[in-house]
Amino acid sequence: MLHIPAELRHPSANAIGAAMLAVATAVILAALAFQHIGGYIPCPLCLQQRYAYYGGIPALAVAIVLLRARNAPAAAAVFALVGAAFVINAGLGIYQAGAEWKFWEITSCAAPGGLPKLDLDNLNIEKAAICGVANWHFLGLSFAGWNVIFSALLALGALAAALEAWRRAR
Repeated sequence: MLHIPAELRHPSANAIGAAMLAVATAVILAALAFQHIGGYIPCPLCLQQRYAYYGGIPALAVAIVLLRARNAPAAAAVFALVGAAFVINAGLGIYQAGAEWKFWEITSCAAPGGLPKLDLDNLNIEKAAICGVANWHFLGLSFAGWNVIFSALLALGALAAALEAWRRAR
């Protein structure tokens, strides 16, 4: 019979949080590499989908520090907030991916607030950013589709870390 160590059957909130921090960091670095190295220009909705990563990565680090400081209830709250942010982010990805698959139409591609200006003189039209059109696919999924998967995994992981931190705090 296969013996699975207790740490793997019930990983600590710290281990889950560290794994989520590593995954979130890898995902945003990949997105930035596709943009800055691959030349794919993100649309405003794509940029919005990065907000959860930009906020979630430092928040996950704070939650891990709180766990190490033996403040599990505060860490659980931070993990729960990160989980909620990634649930919302998965919803944004579903919205964009659904438009790419022509399930519905996106009425506005504008994100609230100021966004970086595009240099129209050097715009690569072949990779231009249009919210309802996928300009890249891997295994049948666009950037938005992959964001749904990673955001859902990050949400589940952050919520699992929150539950584990809360359980151990009691």
